[in-house]
Amino acid sequence: MKITVKLGSSTLTHKSGNLNIRRMEELVKVLSDLKNEGHELVLVSSGAIAMGVGKLPISSRPSDIPGKQAAAAVGQCELMYTYDRLFGAYNHVVAQILITKEDLEFADRRYNLENTLSKLMEYHAIPIINENDTIGTAEIAVGDNDTLSAHIAEAVKSDLLIILSDIDGLYTQDPHTDPNAKLIHTVKEITPEIIALAGGAGSKFGTGGMATKISAAEIATEHGIDMVIANGKNPDILYDIVSGEEVGTRFLAH
Repeated sequence: MKITVKLGSSTLTHKSGNLNIRRMEELVKVLSDLKNEGHELVLVSSGAIAMGVGKLPISSRPSDIPGKQAAAAVGQCELMYTYDRLFGAYNHVVAQILITKEDLEFADRRYNLENTLSKLMEYHAIPIINENDTIGTAEIAVGDNDTLSAHIAEAVKSDLLIILSDIDGLYTQDPHTDPNAKLIHTVKEITPEIIALAGGAGSKFGTGGMATKISAAEIATEHGIDMVIANGKNPDILYDIVSGEEVGTRFLAH
């Protein structure tokens, strides 16, 4: 199975913005095991800006574009160093790809991107993709890695897109404010009612919320790809998702 996994900032970092070392080590262990099982993996990883905030002498995510660019430049180095070290321990090779909106929108650039991804996977490397936040100001301002992960899943013809976040899935109401909210395990069709259930942005270190995840689900399912939203606090959940168990919210492909 070809699987694209999106890892959100809230999954990779503590609330302080510093790297959640134990969780990231567990994630890489599970992902490595899935690859050993024969699955092809592509990762779309957030966390560069958050990790940059954790390393720089600042206490919160910058609100200005140059500040975000600076944090991304510092954090991306740390992020890829960590991935390379952890995956290397399980004899897996990782590759960094930083892309901008134009790489997806312009036919020649998308063609080159798809060829690169295809060749990396032929070489059994694990592509790790992020928006190029250091130069892509439009992406920082309005973009998100949820939507990016759906486009990447489409580009590599994934069978499954998994978005790990800090929420268990899509609920009937906001679970943070309504104790009667119930988790929706399966979405067969993305209706206006489903879209209306999406709320605002997520954690202070991320840019996405449920709305961006629904948008990602629309893209994925329209291209024949199942998508699952699940909580990344326990990386072992990836085994259950890949096995098709009822975990999180699964949006069924058309």
